[in-house]
Amino acid sequence: MNQYLDIAPLVRSALAEGRPVVALESTIISHGMPYPQNVETALHVEQIIRENGAVPATCAMLAGRLKAGLLPEQIEHLGKQGAAVPKASRRDLPVLAALGSDGATTVTTTMMIAAMAGIRVFATGGIGGVHRGAETSMDISADLEELARTPVMVVCAGAKSILDLGLTLEYLETKGVPVIGYGTDELPAFYTRHSGFRVDYRLDTPEQLAAVYQAQRAMGYTGGMLVTNPIPEEYSMDKAVIDAAIEKALADAAAEGIHGKETTPFLLARIKDLTEGSSLFSNIRLVYNNAALAAKTAAALCRYA
Repeated sequence: MNQYLDIAPLVRSALAEGRPVVALESTIISHGMPYPQNVETALHVEQIIRENGAVPATCAMLAGRLKAGLLPEQIEHLGKQGAAVPKASRRDLPVLAALGSDGATTVTTTMMIAAMAGIRVFATGGIGGVHRGAETSMDISADLEELARTPVMVVCAGAKSILDLGLTLEYLETKGVPVIGYGTDELPAFYTRHSGFRVDYRLDTPEQLAAVYQAQRAMGYTGGMLVTNPIPEEYSMDKAVIDAAIEKALADAAAEGIHGKETTPFLLARIKDLTEGSSLFSNIRLVYNNAALAAKTAAALCRYA
């Protein structure tokens, strides 16, 4: 086991007994929404996972230690500190560990911690991807590389719609990452159900998702699998409204010189303001939806020896 990794007792016992576990990220707590809504949301996501038969393992770095599973007071700490907690991607972990610092895990680092701990399924909101204009900026999320190298199933509502979704799919195809639509042939676009881009395959049950992941592992693949789960229809935003807000947010980011890992938090916060909070409400509901599917899939996966 990694010498920097702490697995919470409930998570450790579930893994030892072959019970389902679902990993969760912590960037959504510290950078995704304001306090106390961030803590309330994180705790409710954990409860949804329990209600669907699995054990939640929220991941983070605290005082230089990688954590697979947090106590409520640790989630409260991350929520209160908010954006003061560094957003920790792959390149940041060694520095934060050596300095004994806190870090909020992204999709990338949550996948890393999950793989270290032996957790096979991870629920999040949306992954990062190829940013618009990446042909000149080279701004491509580390999430895509992690999906290519780390054997974890990521359940999301698609790539964040602030991105170039077509190029994100092309990148994943190049890296050999299966992109599965859950109950859909089309890539969900985070806040909305439709993007106009087709996914590789459509699957319709958690059992099918588990079977494909199991086959991938049995064949010796080293990478992960992306499951895209559309936001429920009743919470999906009007495409014209969200597209207009995204375009305005992108223009504001360019005007303010926002770049790198600050881009996504800035854009999501700006879109929230432009939509008067509607985008945040949709974001929360899609995370709940992904958590339930991830828990059911993790339970199905436990049926394989």
